[in-house]
Amino acid sequence: MIRYPHETPPAEGTALALAEGVLWMRLPLPMALDHVNVYALREGDGWTLVDTGFDTARARSIWQTLRAGPLQGLPIRRVIGTHHHPDHIGLAGWFIETDGAELAMSRTAWLTARMLQLDHQPRPTPQALHFWRQAGMPADMLARRAAERPYNSADVVHPLPPGFTRIREGDETRFGGRRWRVAMGDGHAPRHLTFWSRDDDLVIGGDQLLPSISPNLGVYPTEPEADPVGEWLESCARMAALAEPRHLVLPGHKLPFTGLPLRLRQLIDNHHGALARIEAALAETPRSAVGCFDILFKRRIAAMEFGLALVEAVAHINHLRRKGRIRAVGESDGAILWGA
Repeated sequence: MIRYPHETPPAEGTALALAEGVLWMRLPLPMALDHVNVYALREGDGWTLVDTGFDTARARSIWQTLRAGPLQGLPIRRVIGTHHHPDHIGLAGWFIETDGAELAMSRTAWLTARMLQLDHQPRPTPQALHFWRQAGMPADMLARRAAERPYNSADVVHPLPPGFTRIREGDETRFGGRRWRVAMGDGHAPRHLTFWSRDDDLVIGGDQLLPSISPNLGVYPTEPEADPVGEWLESCARMAALAEPRHLVLPGHKLPFTGLPLRLRQLIDNHHGALARIEAALAETPRSAVGCFDILFKRRIAAMEFGLALVEAVAHINHLRRKGRIRAVGESDGAILWGA
């Protein structure tokens, strides 16, 4: 059974103690998933932070409140980024500037985060437009997006330093008065870090281990042949070998929870179910990736969700194609049609 020991999250600018020397805090996000969880672990005369939130004026102000309150004015000694996404790494560079903090990440996450932070695009690339068209983005939306400035990581990520401390698969690392085993996952983000305490029941899960929601598994124009669904399923199976009911998981979003073995089974089954639905639908009628939205998500996709829905639909198409379950059977206005 999945249980939530703390049913109410900490209010803005406050922290909730989850274990000795472990504080849970939240930062706001300007999107449907309106928050990210961040954690502070005591290091004698300072703190290690796990994830940071976006670099925005509001987030900085909240951190100043947290510094003066729950963090007792003590310095940030280390920032650990679970993965490269901006809501998790956005303020890491700021803490390095203000406190001289060490940055610790997987090599792939650091390279990806730094590359994206340095990559400024005033308009979508030709590769992006081609990718969206083949996925089935409607012509009017494609034309509108072609004329708009796309999201740039630098909008919400502080410049990252040209050096970092690498964390590897299978490492035993120490922070917060505990020894942690490192296990990496893929699918949602490459080489995503999770930490499994050897001294108590804590597991730091980032977005790899979430309750009640499944993280986005997306294919992007930078790697259009990627198979994040396959990587995700393999990662969940590996972590299932480590998971125990006693574990208290500290996730990147939603509430800390126990019942990890069941949750991993749910995460695996969720995608197997989605793949089966898509394959069955394509056996009846060829569709584009966007044409599979209703089958994959079983609800109407709002305009603000369209981009994330598109990359996840392509991810499921790619996995079925790699498995030989579907193939391209035609084209409609530049969109590839898939059939089983």
